[in-house]
Amino acid sequence: MNVVQPIALASDRVMTALIAGLELEFGRGAGEALASRFMEAEDIDIHWDARNEERWIGAYGSQEGEVELDRIAATGFLDGRWFVALFIVDGDGNAHGMLSCRTCASADAAALAFAQAR
Repeated sequence: MNVVQPIALASDRVMTALIAGLELEFGRGAGEALASRFMEAEDIDIHWDARNEERWIGAYGSQEGEVELDRIAATGFLDGRWFVALFIVDGDGNAHGMLSCRTCASADAAALAFAQAR
């Protein structure tokens, strides 16, 4: 039986598990460097999947005939830190980009930054 958890529920263990898996595959010492590169490459999707709360900010400018995109503010907890980010998201809920991402010292600071996001 497999148990699947969203990143938001297991976010405090994401980096630890990623590093451990990469060290098993590529040897001790390589895991941390490879995990950092992996996180950079998948930064948008990882943050989007780790969100706890989101709020529509407004439409994101697009040309006639293109996919309609929205700006969405989101807050979440990833790798032991709270964050607030502004994403570009399509109508199917897929993140296409991250305009900004701010880490916060506490849940209260993240809640304040999330409320002020524009």
